[in-house]
Amino acid sequence: MKIEGEAMLVRIFVGEDDQKNGRPLFEVIVEEARRRNMAGATVIRGIMGFGADSRLHSTKILQLSEDLPMVVEIVDKEERIRDFLPFLDEVVEEGLVTLEKVHVVAYRHKESKKPL
Repeated sequence: MKIEGEAMLVRIFVGEDDQKNGRPLFEVIVEEARRRNMAGATVIRGIMGFGADSRLHSTKILQLSEDLPMVVEIVDKEERIRDFLPFLDEVVEEGLVTLEKVHVVAYRHKESKKPL
């Protein structure tokens, strides 16, 4: 089954070492998105980047960093993404959140009940 339509993408940029209650922040965010039955989430580990402090984080052997950039991407209907933003306000202490409208083409099994 093919589902096509307008949606919203939220990207959450955090560090690999960022934590909430002793757990990796990216995991906390994805698990909350799943608990809310959002359409989908992906975590991408960056190989290089810098943030507000301009300190370079890299996988290069001579500059080995344990705090690599992490990007959590979540796609869903705009109202569901906007409902998720207060949760991000609570858990993200340092990072960046971006929002953009996207056109989605999703392929699902016919019996799938996943929203979008």
